[in-house]
Amino acid sequence: MRFNTTNVTLLSLAGAAAVIGFGLLFTFERLPVQTVQGGFRGTSMGRVENPRTAVVLAAANQAPEAPEAADATGERAREIYENVPVLGHLSVEQFGRIMNVMTQWLYPGEGDAVGCNGCHVPGNFASDDKYQKHVARRMIQMTMALNSEWTPHTAQTGVTCWTCHRGQSVPANVWHQAPRSTGPNFLTGPGEQNRPNVAAGLSDLPLDPFTPYLMGAQEIRMQGANQHPRPESRQSIQQTEWTYSLMMHMSTSLGVNCTFCHNSRAFANWEESPPQRAVAWQGIRMVRDINNTYIESLRERFPATRLGPMGDVLKANCTTCHQGVNKPMYGAPMIRDYPELLPAPAAQRAEVAGPRVQ
Repeated sequence: MRFNTTNVTLLSLAGAAAVIGFGLLFTFERLPVQTVQGGFRGTSMGRVENPRTAVVLAAANQAPEAPEAADATGERAREIYENVPVLGHLSVEQFGRIMNVMTQWLYPGEGDAVGCNGCHVPGNFASDDKYQKHVARRMIQMTMALNSEWTPHTAQTGVTCWTCHRGQSVPANVWHQAPRSTGPNFLTGPGEQNRPNVAAGLSDLPLDPFTPYLMGAQEIRMQGANQHPRPESRQSIQQTEWTYSLMMHMSTSLGVNCTFCHNSRAFANWEESPPQRAVAWQGIRMVRDINNTYIESLRERFPATRLGPMGDVLKANCTTCHQGVNKPMYGAPMIRDYPELLPAPAAQRAEVAGPRVQ
């Protein structure tokens, strides 16, 4: 009895294809999926959304209920308390209010290392012995700057400690430099590519778009301005992959697709781009300011347990605040409810704001 080897081979290939195809089904997003129009009809200017994931995101991005507003009149906190250089301009009632909500934002609960004890030495709140207090002070300065100097991005909504921390002493979404892989590099390229990673939206793009673009100030480009390549030009295929890696991160962070910021027919054209692109441009520069001016200045304050494996501090990116939605907490008006996190009046600012970099 002879077997038809051709038929056996075809059946084997068909079976393998069926198995692979069945496996690929699990990589697709489960229906329903809907598109929200964001431009003219027929131009693919739409935002893809999934109602199932939208429900999960909505539950995870709720702003806490704000306590009753505090009286801004009366004695100043610096007249009653010792060592309050950043918030000393507030009234005593305002000072107590913001201290109470900050414990809920960062160190909720009761115990030896939570609540007020998260930043303060028990029994001696004026002490600067805990590194957490130095960090909190600098982060308050940062928050005040974001609410006053970076309004092209934060607008009138503003930010608070909750925007990033969400009830945790260390925000859940931070980044640090990672050691380069020492394994076989047959399928990997420069930039640690072809190793799917959350930072690059689970793509095979470079794994660290943050160091050059959100810590450094390299231009985010992929189209050259010259007809022919030049030695000084950084617009190359590899450079494009780094740019796309950052774009994948931004897309994932905000829960949107490319056409939220770009025109589908002319990605590079600013005049035809949606207004969100200008807001994102400001946001990139705001994150650079956060990382370089405020977070990096605290490197010597942090213990080794609060540093990454390469010895750098844990830094911010788009996900730190946005956490899957295009406006943190869907645009909840944070600064309206917490005016204590606006800068001091101009007459007192030099006294309480501290240096730009420390």
